[in-house]
Amino acid sequence: MDIIKPDIAVFGEKDYQQLVVIRKLVEDLDLPIEIIGGPIVREPDGLAMSSRNAYLSEEERKAAGSLSESLMVARELVANGMRDVNKIKGAVIRTIESTGIPRIDYVNIVDPVTFEETTAFPARLCIAAFVGKAPLIDNCELL
Repeated sequence: MDIIKPDIAVFGEKDYQQLVVIRKLVEDLDLPIEIIGGPIVREPDGLAMSSRNAYLSEEERKAAGSLSESLMVARELVANGMRDVNKIKGAVIRTIESTGIPRIDYVNIVDPVTFEETTAFPARLCIAAFVGKAPLIDNCELL
């Protein structure tokens, strides 16, 4: 088990919940590993890169763009002073639903370290929705 002893591990921020869990695991087990969050890589249309994107039809792909669009809406609201998480989440949901995506699994604003829902900023906005048969996730920092 101790054959490989990494001192750095990089996990993408696209699955932010996984990144938080790994950081907590490394801390709890007192492992000498620095966990680095790699930035989300996006397609030219703003959609977060994912192997699941290949399952989207052309129409679904266009609708999926509302996920990254909703993140930009939330960032703009926060940048303009909005701190009411329910209003921010409502704007995100309306943006996603406006393209006909019928199934949103969650829209959460969470503490970036504990991953608990929060009303304090900075925070992380995390969203998940089904576009066609593809479960897609995305997130962004809210300052």
